Amino acid sequence: SYTEDEIARVVRVGFELARKRKNRLHSAEKSNVMETGVFWREIAGRIARDEFPDVEFHHILADNCAMQLVRNPKQFDVIVTDNLFGDILSDEAAMMTGSLGMLPSASLGPVDPNTGKRNALYEPVHGSAPDIAGQGKANPLAMLLSFAMMLRYSFNLPEDADLVDRAAQDVLDAGFRTGDIMQPGMTQISTAEMGTKLIAALDRLNG
Repeated sequence: SYTEDEIARVVRVGFELARKRKNRLHSAEKSNVMETGVFWREIAGRIARDEFPDVEFHHILADNCAMQLVRNPKQFDVIVTDNLFGDILSDEAAMMTGSLGMLPSASLGPVDPNTGKRNALYEPVHGSAPDIAGQGKANPLAMLLSFAMMLRYSFNLPEDADLVDRAAQDVLDAGFRTGDIMQPGMTQISTAEMGTKLIAALDRLNG
């Protein structure tokens, strides 16, 4: 249900993530045609003004957000929106990486005031893909990058998260690809081989 408390909880998580990243947040809704969008916009704007004045904040209509993601994705960092628009925009954004197999995700809860840690569920955006099970075709990068997000946002270990992110980037920079992101001139490898390459890259960076 659309309650003020639930919208505020989601929006605050967006602002907290923005502070840990590039300090920029876009709030996407359809306040021009939907009453729920007006409600969302009012709450997000109030929280931006009263609680996070240090964060660069922008309202954007969800359909314009979809267009701008294609036109100029670099203008965005964190986007906060409801489940309907988030489901659409996240799949669109995933294809900027070339494949759903590249995109990690996190379902974030509030920070525990006693531990300072955040309860969350981390997983790749893609599904289980039973049609390719056991064939060595799956891209493990989204799972690895989900683990990096867990280190960053639940365990407050940004340096370790950066190490995992760099390992993934190093393997890609070396030209290795699973089939879903294969390009001319690159070397196609299996799921297990990609895992081996990632472990080797982590060992080098950690050595």
